[in-house]
Amino acid sequence: MIETDILIIGAGPTGLFTVFEAGLLKLKCHIIDGLPQPGGQLTELYPKKPIFDIPGFPSVLAGDLVTNLMEQIKQFQPGFTLNEVAETIDKLNDGTFVVTTNKGTKHHANAVAIAGGLGSFEPRKPSIETIGFFEDKGVEYFVKDPELFRNKKIVIAGGGDSALDWSIFLADVASSVTLIHRRNEFRGALDSVEKVQELKASGKIKLITPAEVISLQGKNHLESITIEKDGIQQIIETDFLIPLFGLSPKLGPIADWGLDIEKNAIKVDNALDYQTNIPGIYAIGDVNTYPGKLKLILCGFHEATLMCQSVYQRMNPGKKYVLKYTTVSGVDGFDGTRKEAEKQVVKAIE
Repeated sequence: MIETDILIIGAGPTGLFTVFEAGLLKLKCHIIDGLPQPGGQLTELYPKKPIFDIPGFPSVLAGDLVTNLMEQIKQFQPGFTLNEVAETIDKLNDGTFVVTTNKGTKHHANAVAIAGGLGSFEPRKPSIETIGFFEDKGVEYFVKDPELFRNKKIVIAGGGDSALDWSIFLADVASSVTLIHRRNEFRGALDSVEKVQELKASGKIKLITPAEVISLQGKNHLESITIEKDGIQQIIETDFLIPLFGLSPKLGPIADWGLDIEKNAIKVDNALDYQTNIPGIYAIGDVNTYPGKLKLILCGFHEATLMCQSVYQRMNPGKKYVLKYTTVSGVDGFDGTRKEAEKQVVKAIE
């Protein structure tokens, strides 16, 4: 039996940052993840993709963000159960929980934080008859290593942030980039749309809208695609097709834990602490839903911070917690008294 204060399900960025916030409160964490390494989607799907909305980083590669988070939490020595899926949960009479994985590993915790991102996921595939044959032969649903596309002709299909971001990034990698979307309007960030339009104007990206890919051609590898625009078919030679139509999320066994679920997301109380309908079980990051929810990494960091405060009160009922700033107390001084905190502030000002 693995003992911990907070059992975190999901080793993505939100789950990893939870370790840091819990560590400041002297709470121990253990993480379960079905992947063989930490990082979640950032590691598994797009480690080389730049992220632009992490505070303090004008741009940071997804894989580097994971590396930095792992370095940040190393001091708190979290435990990991990797390559295993949280399967069952039992609430004991004292209000604590036992979570068992698909391999039989048992974990005992005072609180459970579900930070599973989109859960288990599969790419949404376009309805093209021969697409299965060309998978790994020119059809790629994720960009794990941009160097695969170095000096190659690529076509990206989609209208969301991923399609826009990768079109922008790969414009400096591939010999040619063609972006195809079935509508004239895009669903992604306005800034990304403007950048794509600028690259189109400078001739670095070919933009074809509204259009759809209707068939693929090639012998042992993709050689060309056929698109349809305004009822007219056109053949485009290409080495790779990257359909980026999002992911189909699945909560997996967590869906059977008795939680309130809405459209594959776990409902939480965002007015307080992101607790679910079961006291002691929280959901943070992309896995949760509430009015006004934004599926952003930075929002997951915020949710993790408030959730850890709630767990602290749960484990220390009646104990007054004094908020301190790491700029004043550092990382090790988060369990002192108000008087000591005030002294540190005065000293810092002097």
